[in-house]
Amino acid sequence: MRTSVFKHISEPDSFKTRLLAWSQQFREVVFLDSNKYPQQYGSYDVVLAADAFTSIKTDYLNAFEDLKQYQQQSKDWLFGYLSYDLKNDTEDLKSQNFDGLYFPDLFFFQPKKLFLLKGNELEICYLNMCDDELDDDFTEIVEKEKEKGKSSHAINIEQRISKESYLQKVNEMLSHIHRGDIYEANFCMEFFAENTEINPFEIYEKLNAISEPPFAVFFKNSINYLLSASPERYLRKEGLKVISQPIKGTAKRIFDAEMDEQSKKELSENPKERSENIMIVDLVRNDLSHTATKGSVQVEELCGIYTFKQVHQMISTVVSEVKESTSPLEIIKTTFPMGSMTGAPKISAMKIIEELEETKRGLYSGAVGYFTPNNDFDFNVVIRSILYNSKERYVSFSVGSAITAASKPENEYDECLLKAKAMREVLS
Repeated sequence: MRTSVFKHISEPDSFKTRLLAWSQQFREVVFLDSNKYPQQYGSYDVVLAADAFTSIKTDYLNAFEDLKQYQQQSKDWLFGYLSYDLKNDTEDLKSQNFDGLYFPDLFFFQPKKLFLLKGNELEICYLNMCDDELDDDFTEIVEKEKEKGKSSHAINIEQRISKESYLQKVNEMLSHIHRGDIYEANFCMEFFAENTEINPFEIYEKLNAISEPPFAVFFKNSINYLLSASPERYLRKEGLKVISQPIKGTAKRIFDAEMDEQSKKELSENPKERSENIMIVDLVRNDLSHTATKGSVQVEELCGIYTFKQVHQMISTVVSEVKESTSPLEIIKTTFPMGSMTGAPKISAMKIIEELEETKRGLYSGAVGYFTPNNDFDFNVVIRSILYNSKERYVSFSVGSAITAASKPENEYDECLLKAKAMREVLS
């Protein structure tokens, strides 16, 4: 079905830039970059999937079942996304807030052309129908000059929820917590720009350069773009092992090395941040237990501190084992959306989130990633990301924080602004 050719790449960093530039000619593109971030679980440094042979695009109704059938029938590499609003397929939930982006709820495609880079070794996998193009394409990539393209101008970014309204809404959420309706919920707000054109390739390169996250994504489906600097893994399957790595807990980086180390230490010892993380770990353990073999759900790491260019983050790792017969889509369906972007209890939190937020989340806080031909998969959480509909000329990014009983509304607002910093910077 696919022809594989292996190449030695002497300058991987230069090659990946050329590879992404070359891919811009195609209607469908998924480019994943780990930025060589040191991590225990990972298969490739860079992956590019381009040019759909087949695809699936649908709203939330029966979405998981449709994707399951597509995945089982193709038995091939599939790349795409699950939007947050697929929650409506699994629970009695709705998404009635404003949507300026109009992305489909789910989109996956089977690429004709696939590139897998690890270190200096590149595997090129082309469907047999187009494998005669492989050598010419590789030569084209190697010789690719960076195109100037239309440069993005500074744009006027608006905030969907004012500071005053944000503080009021967080207080409402705290009332729910004090009544015992929920323990924790992730509350998000949107920043946006209307009647705006950007150069997605240029914006992605800037965003990735200032963040260098382990789950960077450039996604394109015709008019729809995702430019993501996500630091968070949603779910990965390796053989019979399933791995989830929720992030809860954020502290800013400080230019002074000693003060930066202090910021990191304070995050690791902060009782509020730790309780946020532990609550979500419990939620993820519960989610994984739906498909796990008996006694296999384990917390491999609790509240580990990881450093990125913009922030320090508190990350835990929860794992489980599944049976050979368990469908990949069953594992995803019973854990989606990611606990770190919802709250606890999960369904109650999602209902309250919907009432208080003013924007349909769509792809934000959903997941992007891929399935392999042997039923493995790897998906990130769509955060620290810019979304763009070039037809609607609408640019959007959202940020959020976890609200718990210990939350101070002003502090949560400041955390949102800290998380928005990189996206604002590259757009303005």
